[in-house]
Amino acid sequence: MALRGQFYDELASLQFNIKKLAVNCVNAFEQSIDSLYDHDVEKAQQIIENDQYLDQEEVAINEKAILLIARQQPVATDLRRLIVAIKTSTDLERMADHATNIAKSTIHLGKEHDLPINPALREMANQAMEMVDVATKAFEHEDISLARTLADMDDKVDNMYGKITKELMELSADHPQNIQHIMQLAFVGRYIERFADHITNIGENIFYIVKGETFDLNE
Repeated sequence: MALRGQFYDELASLQFNIKKLAVNCVNAFEQSIDSLYDHDVEKAQQIIENDQYLDQEEVAINEKAILLIARQQPVATDLRRLIVAIKTSTDLERMADHATNIAKSTIHLGKEHDLPINPALREMANQAMEMVDVATKAFEHEDISLARTLADMDDKVDNMYGKITKELMELSADHPQNIQHIMQLAFVGRYIERFADHITNIGENIFYIVKGETFDLNE
C-alpha cells in the first residue's frame, strides 16, 4: 500500500511538472507575439536563449516517467497516464519551439521595418492561448467532453490562418519589394497554426488516458 501511495505521489509530482512546463511554454509564446508587434529584437533573442531550459524540462519529465514505468510497472490507466506524460511534454516542447521560431522571424524583420503587422495574427495567437487554458483544465480533470471542444477551437485557428495567408499574398503582390518581410509574417501565421495543432494532440492524449484508444480531433 505504501508503495502505491508513493507511486501516486510521484505521478502527481510529474503532472505538476507538466503543468509548469505548459505555463512556461505559453509565456514564451505570448512574449514572442509581443516582441513581434513591438519590434523588440532583444526580447526575441532572450526567448531563443531560454528555449534550452524548456528543452531541459521536457527531458526531465520524460526521464521521470520512464523511471516510474520501469520501477513500478504500472498497468491499465496508470500506464497510459505515464505514456501521455511523455507525449504531452513532447508536444509542449514543440510548442515552445514555435515560440522560438516566431522570435527568429522578429529578428529577421528587425527593429526598423515599417511593414504593418496584421492584428489578426494576435487574434489568432489569443485563440491558441485560449485553447491552452481548455487543454490544461481537460488534462487536470481528465475531461474528454472538454477536450472535445478543442476541435472547434482549432478549426477557428485554421480559418484565421487561411484568411491571413490570403491577405499576405495580396500584400506581396502590391508590395513586391517587401516580399522577404511578408514571408516572415506568413511563417509566423504557420507557427501559430502549428502551435494550436499540438494543443489538439494534448486533447487526444486525454482520450487515450480515459478510453484507452486513440481519437483524432483534427478529423
